[in-house]
Amino acid sequence: MTKIISIVGTRPQFIKAALVSKKLREKGVKEILVHTGQHYDFNMSDVFFKELGLPEPDYYLGIGSGNHGEQTGKMLIEIEKVLLKEKPDIVIVYGDTNSTLAGALAAAKLHIPVAHVEAGLRSYNKKMPEEINRVLTDHISTWLFTPTKTAVENLHKEGISKGVYQVGDVMFDIALESINRVDEEKVLSKYGLKPKEFILATIHRAENTDFRENLINIWEALNEIASYGYRIIFPTHPRTKKALNEAGININFKNENLLLIEPVSYFEMLALEKNAKLIITDSGGVQKEGYFWETPCVIPRNETEWIELVKIEFNKLAGNKAEAIVKYSLEVLNGEKQYNIIEHLYGKGDASDKIIEVLTQGW
Repeated sequence: MTKIISIVGTRPQFIKAALVSKKLREKGVKEILVHTGQHYDFNMSDVFFKELGLPEPDYYLGIGSGNHGEQTGKMLIEIEKVLLKEKPDIVIVYGDTNSTLAGALAAAKLHIPVAHVEAGLRSYNKKMPEEINRVLTDHISTWLFTPTKTAVENLHKEGISKGVYQVGDVMFDIALESINRVDEEKVLSKYGLKPKEFILATIHRAENTDFRENLINIWEALNEIASYGYRIIFPTHPRTKKALNEAGININFKNENLLLIEPVSYFEMLALEKNAKLIITDSGGVQKEGYFWETPCVIPRNETEWIELVKIEFNKLAGNKAEAIVKYSLEVLNGEKQYNIIEHLYGKGDASDKIIEVLTQGW
């Protein structure tokens, strides 16, 4: 029997792996799920497994946090042990995290073919650890499953054409499959929100959390937008909460229009994204999910992996200055702009089926 090891470690990866894992097992493939432990908080990990129906990990490595080199190195050591023991035919990695790179490197060095789901994304900012991870992973993968035409073009520019498949976005698949199971009214009621009358904010990238000036600018922008009477709900990533405290920002302040909450489950996040009037986020996945539900995003970064959404002027890159973040947010909130929605930009909701078809050809 063919054996596949799937490696995950963060909440976006749990989402991306959910349907692929389910359909592999339905196909009769022996899948072994390895969780590196990169996200180890319950709201960042376990609850996602429960909602998405992911099987319990066969291996939980418990790596946890650490500097990039330290974390990736520990993962390499532990993943290699699993690969040597299990001897899989294929290793599947997702996205652009340290778990992605460690899994791909460990497999490639043991001459095990790697399948990279969400290949070909580029921000062209090599100061981002995610950019290093995705570029290196693409160059050592056998199968490169891309979500968009832009991603295919990015790979071709780097001389990668063999094994490239434009399948669509697995996150679109699971979003379509999950939204019908979400009680949107219950989620909104929990936080005292009304449809299209609030802003969703998420900040977690190192370029914002690790640079005090950027973080303060974003915080000031959120407060200014809230001062205009717009209600903002802000699920706060543990890294962000720690950075806010270290920056001397009082996160326990009283502002009825800026609500900081704990990280939310996948189902709650879908409901918040779908019902927000605007999303302010530095998350690539959230930018894309906003598009699924036709909710525009203002992005407090200087570049994005999902450049096609900026090109069609659905999302706006605002940089890290408070003035620009406020300006672009108010344009969305006060305007009557019609947004361009391109049909099938991220596929037709069958990316996971296409991935399974490619990986199981000839079996």
